[in-house]
Amino acid sequence: MIELRGRGRERDQLDRLLQDVRAGQSRVLVLRGEAGAGKSALLDYLAGHAPAGRVVRAAGVEPETELAYSALQQLVAPLLPHLDRLPEPQRAALSTAFGLAAGRPPEALLIGLAVLGLLAEAAVDQPLVVVVDDAQWLDRMSEVILTFVARRLDAESVALVFAARTPADDALLTGLPELRVEGLPEADARALLDTVLPGLVDARVRDRIVDETRGNPLALLELPRELDPADLAFGFGTPGPVLAGRLELGFERRIAALPADTRTLLLTAAVEPIGNVPLLWKAVALLGVSPEAAGPAEAAGLVEIGARVRFRHPLVRSAAWHRADPAELRAVHRALAEVTDAVEDPDRRAWHRGHAAAGPDEAVAAELENSAGRALARGGRAAAAAFLERAAELTPDPSRRTARMLAAAQARLASGAAAAVPGLLAAVEMGPLDPVQQAGVERLRAQVAFVVNSGREVVPPLLAAAGRLRGLDPVAARETYLSAVGAAINAGRLGSLDPAIDAAASAPAGEEPAGLLLTSLITWHRAGHAAAVPAFREALDAVPTDNELDLLWLTGMLVHEVFDDAAFQDRTEQAVTYARAAGELSRLPSALTFRSTALIYAGRFADASDLIDEAAALARATGPAPHPASASILAAFRGRTGEALALIDELRRDATAGGVGWLLSTAAYSRAVLHNGHGDYAAAMAAAREAAAHEDLAVLQWSLGELVEAAARAGSPAVAAEARDRLVARAAAVDTAWARGVRALADALVDDRESDYREAVEQFAASRHKLQLARARLVYGEWLRRANRRGEARDQLRPAYEAFSTMGAEGFAERAGRELTATGETVRKRSAGTAEELTPQESQIARLAASGRTNPEIGAVLFLSPRTVEWHLRKIFTKLGVTSRRELPAAVGRW
Repeated sequence: MIELRGRGRERDQLDRLLQDVRAGQSRVLVLRGEAGAGKSALLDYLAGHAPAGRVVRAAGVEPETELAYSALQQLVAPLLPHLDRLPEPQRAALSTAFGLAAGRPPEALLIGLAVLGLLAEAAVDQPLVVVVDDAQWLDRMSEVILTFVARRLDAESVALVFAARTPADDALLTGLPELRVEGLPEADARALLDTVLPGLVDARVRDRIVDETRGNPLALLELPRELDPADLAFGFGTPGPVLAGRLELGFERRIAALPADTRTLLLTAAVEPIGNVPLLWKAVALLGVSPEAAGPAEAAGLVEIGARVRFRHPLVRSAAWHRADPAELRAVHRALAEVTDAVEDPDRRAWHRGHAAAGPDEAVAAELENSAGRALARGGRAAAAAFLERAAELTPDPSRRTARMLAAAQARLASGAAAAVPGLLAAVEMGPLDPVQQAGVERLRAQVAFVVNSGREVVPPLLAAAGRLRGLDPVAARETYLSAVGAAINAGRLGSLDPAIDAAASAPAGEEPAGLLLTSLITWHRAGHAAAVPAFREALDAVPTDNELDLLWLTGMLVHEVFDDAAFQDRTEQAVTYARAAGELSRLPSALTFRSTALIYAGRFADASDLIDEAAALARATGPAPHPASASILAAFRGRTGEALALIDELRRDATAGGVGWLLSTAAYSRAVLHNGHGDYAAAMAAAREAAAHEDLAVLQWSLGELVEAAARAGSPAVAAEARDRLVARAAAVDTAWARGVRALADALVDDRESDYREAVEQFAASRHKLQLARARLVYGEWLRRANRRGEARDQLRPAYEAFSTMGAEGFAERAGRELTATGETVRKRSAGTAEELTPQESQIARLAASGRTNPEIGAVLFLSPRTVEWHLRKIFTKLGVTSRRELPAAVGRW
């Protein structure tokens, strides 16, 4: 059992963590401290007090920070017997990532969900303790996945404990529960120091050692070794480098004092990252070193070699590695490459060969390039980039070197490291570039700009890249022109669409989806909406609905332009379904955002809110958060003034900062909806006029509808008539129930004809826009009530009120309720909630379970383990007063 000196506070917290885990809860903790503070000792204490055989460990290793999943594989390997219990997509993703099976490159978050499930399954019988040391040296993919898991553990009986140095450079771990590991208290520091001080030592020297080490245990044990008797008797010299540097220098001096063969063996052990002892013996044998050379290093307390190699401290490994000269390092890498199995571990062998090469070597470069391909197949984009960068450095042929460096830049962008791409592109441009490569550089640079800013700033570089591609790859040129036009459309009032349209129109047209979409946008801008409708339809028909994630940003808007409510609902649902099934989790937030908007107009506010929350949670792990457009629209329809105005203001700030004028129109439209719902028609008219002043895709027609209603009710018939004429002209070009309903409702509000009101209700009833149906009933009921036809008014207002109340459209429900009261009907507010309210997460789980989803399916949607879902369901049953899933639909409906 591990005994610790002076760590009562830390032991108590670790003991409580184990108690919670034994009670069925999961806990996460990050031990933070400087090098030598005792973090590893605390991890040993935790492992020693955990249930026998229920500890899995891994550690980050500095030489392997670029090898994808290297730490995760250490951790997960003992748990693979539970792999068959995972759902097939997760099982396949994990198998592919670890090279156990072939398949499409998995998304990191799907692997994260698989690891979460694997830990939960491993903890079914008894609690599981997962220990990750030296987290500052984790490879990027392992860090992303383990952090994802850490933020989602809840009720699985799993403890996940990291140890990481301060200061914290690992942004992903930031925000997790932390325990600061400080120096020992003075009395304990003195007692520890006394165990290593030789003989009598001047008291002032002892005080200075304790003071300068700040109680750091490793420093207390190691610094006296560096001091000669005179130093100990009379005091030692001026302060040296920072503690970690001073300790590492101390270890370097101790290593330098070892025999040459021992130093070689220690360096080989430091470079071989997984502690494989048989591999170590084979490698040192090639270097002419016998296993007996380990003796002096073990006697010096620097390393233990048993079933695995274990260094006294990571700083010993760093010291052995950093003190070696380049020739020594190359020799060690060469030996390790020779003894690493080319079939079982080809990538680590290639990595060693790459670092063994003293100069250009095409054979090694090709091997590294092959490893990059395997890394990409496993989803390790950062690892692929590292392989390709080293391959480029070793490539003798300038043209091939340029191609590999360009591929490395593409892999860096795909890995999310956009900031690293410009430097790589600068290196690419120093070599010979053919026209295709030059165009590729331009396109990649533009894509980097688009990641940072999808508004007006990215249009010129995208146009430049498209221009270079025109004579080389016409399809790629049209795709790039489409991106440029899309960015210009996003820019809206804050930019100009003319340059992008003119440039795109000068290129040959294409029949592929991107080409047809581009043609339709050119027609729309130059000839107007009515002329573009056939082209919009043709382009939409050409885009496959089973996988349109790359084009959803545009198709999701064009379905509005052709008033196709079925396509709006179906395409957005299929996009989310595909993204989930294919593991395209980095693109899932965008699909969820479009789907949430479709659900708003379908009247499914709660489901829309769930998807908005899911998109935000996903984005925190995958990159920039989606803009709050859907959230602001939803809050506006809910009538929650404070929440809606805050989101609208945020949307305006995002729009201005990013040069995205389209979002300014969305913000104004949301404000118009909010005020129309509350019956503040003058404010609604002002907001709608702002939104409708610009020809923004999708937003314009909705804004015109709000303007017609607000102006008609605010006593501005001329403004209402002008807006009606613009809206009807757009809807007249299309023959769908949605379009016919829009025309009829606009005519009814302006011309005050009952037949138009009836037509609007009938057409929206035939569409899938249930929100618009409720609004048509509301305005028709208001018209009937003003005509003193109270009974008929109630027939329209009552279902409108019920629909708005069920949806959660509080502002519109209050408006309908006031009208119902004016007809003489007593309005009873629908009760919301239960005696004990569900939390937002419980609400999501309850609705998903009520819809028939299984626990694994709910976990996949909400990124929770099935065991956590089951734990929440037990609480939900208690709160709702039900005993089985069969009772949930009715209970959720009441709630």
